[in-house]
Amino acid sequence: MHLKLLAKRIFFPGLDLHTRCRFRFLPELFRTGRLRTLDAGSGNGALSYAAFRRGSRVLGVSFSAKEVADTNVLFRAMGIAPADVEFRQMNIYDLNSLEDTFDQIICSETLEHIKRDGEVVQMFAKLLRPGGRLILCCPHALHPEHALGRTDEPETGYHVRDGYSIESYHALLDSSGLVITTVLGLGSPLLCNLDKFLREVRLRVGDLGAFPIFLLLLPLVLFDYRNPKMPFSLAVVAEKA
Repeated sequence: MHLKLLAKRIFFPGLDLHTRCRFRFLPELFRTGRLRTLDAGSGNGALSYAAFRRGSRVLGVSFSAKEVADTNVLFRAMGIAPADVEFRQMNIYDLNSLEDTFDQIICSETLEHIKRDGEVVQMFAKLLRPGGRLILCCPHALHPEHALGRTDEPETGYHVRDGYSIESYHALLDSSGLVITTVLGLGSPLLCNLDKFLREVRLRVGDLGAFPIFLLLLPLVLFDYRNPKMPFSLAVVAEKA
């Protein structure tokens, strides 16, 4: 096996500490059992893998062809069959073309990049089976690192808005018939400071050079906790009647 691929397997889901935080805590919101799950904005597949571990057959979709190709290679190397976890390149606005419905939909750190977020949520509601669950996680709009006044930026891959608050989540989801049942705050001040420091090191010396620092910081991540006073990200579970 290629050395880089082996390293990805060993240190999955990677060096990003906020990704590792979501990988640690968000799956607590997932349902278990032989379910059908959509991961909309699947990234490196961390949450798809977490859903698979809980019994789901998962379809992950991403706009990035390279991301999809790399993640498919990684999951096949991990011995996970396409029938269990499959990744496809797809624009999130094209979800209505899927000839499938889902027991749960995961959408993490994606909707803040999408201008027509209401349209996407309507598609989620349509794709969910009765009683289905949407697990939605986005930047907390009130966190100082996000509260920059962005409300309607161009859709270029960066954030088009600062994120969401509980109030804006309700405004987005209630009209789609999705009822918020759970709220979870992620990203304590400790995690944010560790991640900021690691990102600066990675920018200066690259991932390989930053790897020893990552290993030193990793045990400290265990002291991260749920629902800090000012979370970095805000997750909700919204269920379809």
